[in-house]
Amino acid sequence: MRAIIQSSRTFWSLKTAERDIACAAAIGLTIMWLGLRVFGFLRWKEFVVRRVRRSITMGTGRASSEISANRIMRLEAAAARNLFFATNCLEQSLVLWSLLRRNGFPADLKFGARKQAGRFEAHAWVELNGCALNNETDSHQQFVPFDGEVTSMETQPE
Repeated sequence: MRAIIQSSRTFWSLKTAERDIACAAAIGLTIMWLGLRVFGFLRWKEFVVRRVRRSITMGTGRASSEISANRIMRLEAAAARNLFFATNCLEQSLVLWSLLRRNGFPADLKFGARKQAGRFEAHAWVELNGCALNNETDSHQQFVPFDGEVTSMETQPE
C-alpha cells in the first residue's frame, strides 16, 4: 500500500507534459501488449507505423524542446515497471519509439539476434543518435543487429 501511495505522489508531482507522457506510455504498453498477441507482429507494426505517421503529420505530438528524449525514456520505463503485468523489450521499444517520434525525436527501432545455449534469441531496443536509450545494462551489445534499417518499421523487399 505504501508503494502505491508513493507512486501516486510521484505521479502527481510531475509536470503536466510529463504526466501526459507517463499516461501515454502506460496506455501504449497495455495496447501494445494486447495488439501483438491478438494481431501478431506484422499486422500490428503496420498499425503502429500508420498511427505514428498520422500523429506526426497532424502535428499532435509535443515539440522536442518541451521534454527531453531521456526524460521520455525514464517515464516510459517507470510506466513499464508499475504496470500490473510484465512487458517485454519489443513492447517497451515499440512504445518508446512511438513516443519519441511523436515528440519530434528521430529515434530508430533496432532488432538483434543471437544463439545462446542452442536457442535463438531476439532483442529490441531504441537508439537516438547512435546511442541505445532503453538498455541500462547495454544488453543490446550481446545481440547482432539485423542488417538494414528498421527505423521505418517497413518490410524490406527481397
